[in-house]
Amino acid sequence: MPNLDRADIQGDILEAYGNRYLHSSYVFLTVGDEGEGRAWLSERIPQVTTATRWQGPRPDSTFNVAVTHAGLPALGVPPRAVASFSDEFTEGMAARAPELGDVGPSAPAHWDRGLGTGDAHVLVTINALSDDARDAALEALREGLGPYVHLSVTLEQHAQMHSNAREHFGFADGFSQPAIEGVSEDSAVGEGVREKTGWRPLALGEFLLGHEDEESRTDRRARLPSAPDDPLGRNGTYMVWRKLHQDVALFRSTLREASASYGDGDEAKLMAKVVGRWPNGSPVTLWPEAPPAQFDARSPGANSFGYTDGDADGFGCPIGAHVRRSNPRDSLGFEGRLTFRHRIIRRGMPYGPPLPANAPGDDGEDRGLIFICFNASISRQFESIQRQWLNDGNIFHLGTDGDYLLGGDGGKMTVQGSRPFLLSPRAPFVSTRGGEYLFVPSITALGAIADGVAA
Repeated sequence: MPNLDRADIQGDILEAYGNRYLHSSYVFLTVGDEGEGRAWLSERIPQVTTATRWQGPRPDSTFNVAVTHAGLPALGVPPRAVASFSDEFTEGMAARAPELGDVGPSAPAHWDRGLGTGDAHVLVTINALSDDARDAALEALREGLGPYVHLSVTLEQHAQMHSNAREHFGFADGFSQPAIEGVSEDSAVGEGVREKTGWRPLALGEFLLGHEDEESRTDRRARLPSAPDDPLGRNGTYMVWRKLHQDVALFRSTLREASASYGDGDEAKLMAKVVGRWPNGSPVTLWPEAPPAQFDARSPGANSFGYTDGDADGFGCPIGAHVRRSNPRDSLGFEGRLTFRHRIIRRGMPYGPPLPANAPGDDGEDRGLIFICFNASISRQFESIQRQWLNDGNIFHLGTDGDYLLGGDGGKMTVQGSRPFLLSPRAPFVSTRGGEYLFVPSITALGAIADGVAA
């Protein structure tokens, strides 16, 4: 069992704050003077929400801090320590855009101002139970910046959970998470690692730096995975932050028109086949024709399923469906051994107002999803999923077909069946509006940075 020091780990990494926090605000800061940056950080550390489990009511709002690669030297972290971070974090998301499929309308040239340019140094994330709590937390953040003339807000992005707890395309999201040793032992079936004696959770080091990962388990020398130099590495993690614009009108019209020639014209069913789940979250592989009347995606066993037994051909859940591509489970063979080291902890929140159900077309509003994930290796985990599973169909024997839901190449999709149905190429439903790779330090590491001793 790993030594889990919850008071040293920032919150919302290992366990989600949950849908009770209806509001999230992401505030990127530019640090123009390292002394001021460290002084501000020192004042904020006592406010940082940790992974310590709450006893009693939840706080009205939470406060967490992450740092970009450009933010490390801006805060005075010495070059040797900065050089100890991973290559992909060092390069940054914008530099790796071609690998991620962020081209065309998703290219960094079209991103929101301040993202991917090196201007964003620190990300403050505020989650709040209500509008008033969010506004109070944001006002406190702005007042706290007042004395520091060389700290400025680069970008503010606000997001809000919809009343039906679904993203803009109309589907429940974010409930299938990996089982983690020492955190979620009771939910390992289908979400961890399959062994001869049953399922076990993934090693903590897959998601939190400074701890044993799956490779360390079999290393005779018990070497820990690569991490930034002490005192920065232990109990920190890497964070992926992406703003994904959703063209809801195009998604609806495309699937509506396609469903006219699909089977019995069931538009909802065709949408579910593209996503791989029904709107209530029930997996299409278990309910291929219609969703169950009652389904609780967070109940024990709700996500305990695979594809090899009973749906290897994709007649239930198409091989190219979004959830099957983003987490193939056992569908690549070898009882899931090709997939379990690519798991990520997903967080996120819709932004922008919902498009009314009866809207005749796009209303010009910016709406989409703030995608967030935590992983110990951006390259092996997030980037591998994006590059090999979502952008390229080769591993699924789908040629060059990308993910029809998220893919930016306007590719096609085959819905398997006794008579396969082909969804034609179209403009992208989702485009990237910006993003950053960040490091989420432990409380100890935040203190070291603030004290100027992170050497």
